[in-house]
Amino acid sequence: MIVHFIGAGPGAPDLITVRGLALIKRCPVVLYAGSLVPREVLASARKSARIIDTAPLTLDEIIAEIVRAHAKGKDVARVHSGDPSLYGAIAEQMRRLEALGIPYDVTPGVPAFAAAAAALKRELTLPGIAQSVVLTRTAVRASAMPKGEELARFAATGATLAIHLSINNLARVVRTLTPHYGADCPVAIAHRVSWPDETIVQGTLADIRAKAKPHGFTRTALILVGRALGEDSFDDSRLYDPRHSHVLRPSKPHRKPD
Repeated sequence: MIVHFIGAGPGAPDLITVRGLALIKRCPVVLYAGSLVPREVLASARKSARIIDTAPLTLDEIIAEIVRAHAKGKDVARVHSGDPSLYGAIAEQMRRLEALGIPYDVTPGVPAFAAAAAALKRELTLPGIAQSVVLTRTAVRASAMPKGEELARFAATGATLAIHLSINNLARVVRTLTPHYGADCPVAIAHRVSWPDETIVQGTLADIRAKAKPHGFTRTALILVGRALGEDSFDDSRLYDPRHSHVLRPSKPHRKPD
């Protein structure tokens, strides 16, 4: 028996990995975060599978379901949204399973920031503009941010920011970032990206609050901030530059003129 932690991707049923889908098809017990994972992702589960929405459950109740499955020798598909390594709350579950001697593994998923970049048709790292992406959040009702991980510190780098779980803090996000990026810096809010009701709102730090207000976003929205979101005047990557050689494309010998 084994517990498979599976990243279901951002929402669209066809954005789950082949491995993740195969595990859902095979496992007789499926636990899924129903508040963020659409039921369509589980459409391929066995008809006889025990499928449990863990959204209303506590950690103890979730572990109890896994313990029951373990006692019966039944594999468990534990399905989380996006990629479980990001704000997935799987570390505490894995810690409990290790203490109980229950084996587990992890299958990654498509993270929301990648799905948002795809929807925007944007690369988040552009030569000379931004070569780093910071995945972070702000504190609302969840755990406090550790010392040193303040949003302003990340903003000082000029990196592209992917700010999770912070749509209710949008005013504070704008106030914090404007001195570092400038009021004209591009911003995008990706709400329920890849779901049928996906909404993308684009603007700048100066006007994004006004543009987002009519939509009434309160959750499941990712905030992307950075010059890479709107910049078209950037250098081509050296990767495909004919003057740049590497192990797969060695430099050609210089031919002497006749």
